[in-house]
Amino acid sequence: MDQSGVLVRADGRAWNELRPITIERRFTSAAPGSVLITAGRTRVLCTASVDPQVPPWLVGQGTGWITAEYSMLPGSTSPRKQRERSRVEGRSAEIQRLIGRSLRAVTDLSALGERTITVDCDVLQADGGTRTLSITGGFIALVDALRMILPELSDPSRLPLRDSVAAVSVALWGENLILDPDQREDNEAAVDCNIVMTGSGKFVEVQGTAERVPFDRFLLERMLDLAANGITQLTRLQREALGEDWPWT
Repeated sequence: MDQSGVLVRADGRAWNELRPITIERRFTSAAPGSVLITAGRTRVLCTASVDPQVPPWLVGQGTGWITAEYSMLPGSTSPRKQRERSRVEGRSAEIQRLIGRSLRAVTDLSALGERTITVDCDVLQADGGTRTLSITGGFIALVDALRMILPELSDPSRLPLRDSVAAVSVALWGENLILDPDQREDNEAAVDCNIVMTGSGKFVEVQGTAERVPFDRFLLERMLDLAANGITQLTRLQREALGEDWPWT
């Protein structure tokens, strides 16, 4: 707090302000969809690739699948993070399941046909919010990949998407709620919550954790309201980044 009682964060943001976000589409040329998304010092490369087959349990059902892989590259943190080789760490496995669930929640898989879209989220630099930023950027990469295969779908007049999706974190930092905490704020938080929402304001997932003290329903509702405001801003940024490729008028 400053002398007037106003919350002052280390990077100068207000309590309800997102970190500066930049989105660069078509960052690589090999994958149908690729996005470099940055929030403050956190940078994530999201790529979406299409495979003309589905997992064995879906063969012959005429429906598609969306899955995700998540990884923090060795140089994304200090000290260096050990590269995941023979098996995926528990944290990474949990995060990539979250990303996959979030993207499937807004996709009409039956209209996708028997195809699998894999969204790879590779953290180039980590300073908090890597899972939420992966979902927000992953959706943009998914849209670009779907645009690429649209002429091959059963209904080439529309993308097989029901809504957009984005995610953000909220934390109780000291006595204050803050939006989009960085790593230091997240480490010091008494309560941390990751919220995934659609562009129309519906919840996909809420992950709330009491890091130091239990929290009541009143605080949870305040956190959800703050997150909803952040998702509205993120949806606007997604729409601006996609421009004419935004799936809805």
